Amino acid sequence: METPFPPFEPNGPDDSARGPRLREIPLRLIIPNLITILAICAGLTGIRLAFENRYELAVGMVLLAAFLDGIDGRVARLMKATSKFGAQMDSLADIVNFGVAPALVVYVFALDQARSIGWIAALIYAIAAGLRLARFNVMAERENKASWQSEYFVGVPAPAGAMLVLLPVYLGFLGLTTDRTFAYISAAYTVLIAFLLISRLPVWSGKSEGSKLRRDLVLPMMLGVVVYVALLSSFTWEVMVVTAAFYLLTLPFGARKWKRKYGTLTIEEPGVGEDDIGRHI
Repeated sequence: METPFPPFEPNGPDDSARGPRLREIPLRLIIPNLITILAICAGLTGIRLAFENRYELAVGMVLLAAFLDGIDGRVARLMKATSKFGAQMDSLADIVNFGVAPALVVYVFALDQARSIGWIAALIYAIAAGLRLARFNVMAERENKASWQSEYFVGVPAPAGAMLVLLPVYLGFLGLTTDRTFAYISAAYTVLIAFLLISRLPVWSGKSEGSKLRRDLVLPMMLGVVVYVALLSSFTWEVMVVTAAFYLLTLPFGARKWKRKYGTLTIEEPGVGEDDIGRHI
């Protein structure tokens, strides 16, 4: 049946090559998008569970959403199923899973006791996550990229920010009293993480081709991963607290290594106005 709506085209319409169109789309093109949709569902479910005071499940769903959102792009590349549609879906999912969901979970658990200050802190984090993701997308689309961009992020990446901003919740699970003082401290910490997201701090990504591991360290590293997962499954919140603290402590060392290797920090920011498209400030 003919309808006024165009069919699903993963890479958008191509008016320059109007050959015969396939009535069927390979399943491999849909699987990464399904993972992205599941990630959004997990993030939104985490918000619902937080409002129902089921905080442990809420944090678990937010972390699951972050995990799914982190692997959908890799699955798409492995299956050779990357598309413009999938890239847009992933960008929309990121703001939900790394910005809105963690902010609301932290707010319901602790920040609401700080009243308006707690809500402002949650808003600042969510907006900072959106700005961080927008900057990442713009920098990723540049044709001429700096040599360090394959090795370092500009600012703390959004998935790590989601893991870090939930630290007050981890501490609450371990028995720390969540009174008004705790709420104010959590609000200040939330703003700090928001600042790290939009900062110009170089953060090592570990994705560069030059990142190699000595052969004699391969098996110990694999064993270390097994031990970490085992500890995470048995002492979940203790391990998450240690992980968040360790990540924060490594940030200055990564920045110092960047400075030694590349010199003065000169990171060009993308413009934010309509007239700034295509130039840098």
